Amino acid sequence: MSIKHASFTIERTYAASIDKVWQAWADQASKAKWFVSPDAWESNGHTLDFRENGTESVAGTAPDGTVHTYNALYQDIQPNQRIVSTYTMHANDKRTSVSLATVEFDQQDDKTTITVTEHGAFFDGLDRPEWREQGTNALLDALGKSLT
Repeated sequence: MSIKHASFTIERTYAASIDKVWQAWADQASKAKWFVSPDAWESNGHTLDFRENGTESVAGTAPDGTVHTYNALYQDIQPNQRIVSTYTMHANDKRTSVSLATVEFDQQDDKTTITVTEHGAFFDGLDRPEWREQGTNALLDALGKSLT
């Protein structure tokens, strides 16, 4: 049994209003356009109850048959300012990691900058910080495409 702790921060600027970027996180139909499993995976559903103490769940099956599940709890939501959540990741029935994630929003003129910071505990080599950071970058790329 092992545990690895790691943190990372990613900053992205989008040519969109803060209201539009916020909506992409807060509205289920908008979020479903970008917060999804990789293309080669089969989607197993997405639910979003975007409010403090609300939950979100996304599941997908990888080509090797492993079901990956994300389950989040929204701890703090300040509209157009920040989102704080805690979440777990599972591969089939094994918990692979637990994380604290924050998303901060800042608008300058007609652009919005978000700063995503994550602090994670990764278990038994089943998940790795570099995989999480890579996946988060891919999701933020997809967010940018959904805003255009």
